[in-house]
Amino acid sequence: MKQPTLTYNIGVEATLSVINGKWKAIILCHLKCQSMRNGEFLRVIPNITQKVLTQQLRELEHDDIIHREVFPEIPPRVEYCLTDYGQTLADLTDQMCHWGERHIERQRKAGQKINLLDTQSPYYQKVL
Repeated sequence: MKQPTLTYNIGVEATLSVINGKWKAIILCHLKCQSMRNGEFLRVIPNITQKVLTQQLRELEHDDIIHREVFPEIPPRVEYCLTDYGQTLADLTDQMCHWGERHIERQRKAGQKINLLDTQSPYYQKVL
């Protein structure tokens, strides 16, 4: 079957077509440091549902951003990791984390009460 022609006005649209959604960038940040299993994602992203996690992981796998490894064990063990192509998003996700931290600090200075829970993350950079 012939693939439809995709049209993007600017490159950021192509990027967003891959990492869109509430959870994909968060998943990618966690995978930058290590391979992870399903239960680990549910622990570090407590507000995501199993259904949505599975959907987001499948979409990232379809786009060759992550690799799903099934180990022939009983019970089966499945791990997810970034592909070489997925690693190319690392700078982008780092920048998103750092921008978010600066944004949080700016909002705090304006009087907004904000909690940033994961200050132990390898992405965390204390805003000076």
